[in-house]
Amino acid sequence: MASAARERRLPPALPLATLIGRELRAGGSERPALRYGHAGFAKRGEDYFLVKPDCLRVPGDPSSAFSVFAVFDGHNGVSAAVYSKEHLLEHVMSALPPDIGRDDWLQALPRALVAGFVKADIDFQRKGEVSGTTATLVVIDGFTVTVASVGDSRCILDMQGGEVQLLTVDHRLEENAEERERVTASGGEVGRLNLFGGQEVGPLRCWPGGLCLSRSIGDMDVGEFIVPIPHVKQVKLSNVGGRLIIASDGIWDALSNEAAAKACRGLPAELAAKLVVKQALKTSGLKDDTTCVVVDIIPSDHLTSPQLSPKKNQNKLKSLFSRRSHSSVGKLRGNSASFGSVEELFEEGSAMLEERLGRNLSLKAASPPFRCAICQVDQEPFEGLFTDNGGGYCSSPYAPWGGPYLCLDCRKKKDAMEGKRSSRSTACR
Repeated sequence: MASAARERRLPPALPLATLIGRELRAGGSERPALRYGHAGFAKRGEDYFLVKPDCLRVPGDPSSAFSVFAVFDGHNGVSAAVYSKEHLLEHVMSALPPDIGRDDWLQALPRALVAGFVKADIDFQRKGEVSGTTATLVVIDGFTVTVASVGDSRCILDMQGGEVQLLTVDHRLEENAEERERVTASGGEVGRLNLFGGQEVGPLRCWPGGLCLSRSIGDMDVGEFIVPIPHVKQVKLSNVGGRLIIASDGIWDALSNEAAAKACRGLPAELAAKLVVKQALKTSGLKDDTTCVVVDIIPSDHLTSPQLSPKKNQNKLKSLFSRRSHSSVGKLRGNSASFGSVEELFEEGSAMLEERLGRNLSLKAASPPFRCAICQVDQEPFEGLFTDNGGGYCSSPYAPWGGPYLCLDCRKKKDAMEGKRSSRSTACR
């Protein structure tokens, strides 16, 4: 099925290594600093968040540092949100090739995020619990930001000059016609809640289950057409940095992207998160759990300056995320094509694993055992792996496909998500 969110690269399509090299040659090799804060107000107590600012690609090597922030909005209980908070990042990291450099690591990250989300869903469903959760996971490495999301928790980027960019896609059936089409094509039904007398009320939901979302982690009581395959977007900020606001739908049902960004401009991250929550509660009251994480990506030269007193330095930080006049913005952009801009490196939202994990990845040159691209389990050829007529490999009894090797259980999950068969017997083991 055609997808409006297929992979696209904005012209000119520069390799990530080229962008990093250009940054180094321009003298922008210093890593930005991160300042972050979080706030929330509970109604059901099903929202969770993750803050891991000090991760390392290479153990013991500070130059390989990256940071992770996430929001999980659970439903039908907290189990899926708690599991995702504790294990989702682990599954993503296990899908990344070892011993690769930073540029290769960043290029491999979008695919690893897909594998990690699907792996988390399979493992959680094996617990036999019916809870589900949204997941918005943000990985920050230098000025490169990679966001993966399922559900309707959002991440926005507030840039200098007041421009706000949405880095996620809402997987709500009410608002996403493409997802409605995918769900029905996979065997689900989409409709509103029917009251006695035939009256339809509330938002569009998928049946069975009655879930308003088309993508999530968990939700084993709903059809397999509710998939855990995330929308992924990767951008490279300019050397002026930016502010990320990651929040559950308790915020976004009350505030627009622009209103949330405007509510906290000029404030440090910790206070900014509190102000966003306060503004959401002021606008709509406490109708749902509200969770907000604010992350400021700050160039190192905005942090310390021997010429600035502490008060003046604080004002400089404040001005970094304050709205400028239209005339000043135009002047800044005229002086430098990259100043204040964002370069889009990758975006893909397809729910088809073949498109997300890679097509036509030949195994002919590889030697057994083969590793499943999702669960990372090694298998010998006789463990469910057979040769197709074209010389490639597939997992019997399934027809060959154009993606990487998947073990039998993960092939069952893939086919179930595409409406070809149910994987319930596998998921509930």
